[in-house]
Amino acid sequence: MALIAPAALGLAIVILFLGRGVDSRATVQVAAESGAQAAAQERTRGAAVNAATVAATAMLIDEDTCAVPQVLVDTSQFAPGGLVSVTVSCTVSTSGLELINPPTPDALTATAIATIDPFRSAEGGD
Repeated sequence: MALIAPAALGLAIVILFLGRGVDSRATVQVAAESGAQAAAQERTRGAAVNAATVAATAMLIDEDTCAVPQVLVDTSQFAPGGLVSVTVSCTVSTSGLELINPPTPDALTATAIATIDPFRSAEGGD
């Protein structure tokens, strides 16, 4: 039992680390999609950037899943019928996993693109 317990504990921590990675990938993708959809509903570029940032950041509150999140919004094609792109990136936290000394994970990045309704009005009456 003295030999099995440490191995079982180490295996449990490795599984926890791998689970965090999977959860982080899913969270980053969903945050990017939510941000893009929120931005596509707005009428101005400034409001779109703000809405995307608020929507994406609201999904990235768990620091174990997503440490130091960054949200980038591309409104270069922001017009009726155009596109808005949101890129979210963060890293998986290794806090609490020091026992297995996991490698420092690479940043996870996801990009989502939403189409702006071609029949709606935009800033300036476009």
